[in-house]
Amino acid sequence: MPVEIKVKNCQYIDLKQVVDDKDGVLSIAESNTEIPFDIKRIFYIYGLTHPKATRGFHAHKKLEQVLFCVNGAFKLMVDDGFNKQYFYLADPNHGIYIGPDVWHTMFEFSNNCIILVLASDYYTEIDYIRDYDVFLKRVRG
Repeated sequence: MPVEIKVKNCQYIDLKQVVDDKDGVLSIAESNTEIPFDIKRIFYIYGLTHPKATRGFHAHKKLEQVLFCVNGAFKLMVDDGFNKQYFYLADPNHGIYIGPDVWHTMFEFSNNCIILVLASDYYTEIDYIRDYDVFLKRVRG
């Protein structure tokens, strides 16, 4: 059983699977079923070969997203301004939902790491909070 998530606006996401011993595994992610929002954008991150590579260092004002590691592994830190929690993502069928007002950072990528991100909206820079002190003021009042 996964550890309890203590950071608000975060949850585990487990995808439906169709397993065929001969023909592999099909994992299924549907909007408003396994994924708790309409998917408007999909992107993936790869080529993380530098040993000190890090991604993230931001939060979103409204955007919701789910992160999956579809190949390899990485560590994810989520922070709601009061609680921080770390996750090791290495199973392509298990992801983490990150809602609004959650600072997140990704690091310690395996050489073959590929991160798939499903997002609730199109890219807009004004939705990003890129300064940690601004983030803390926003979530702590």
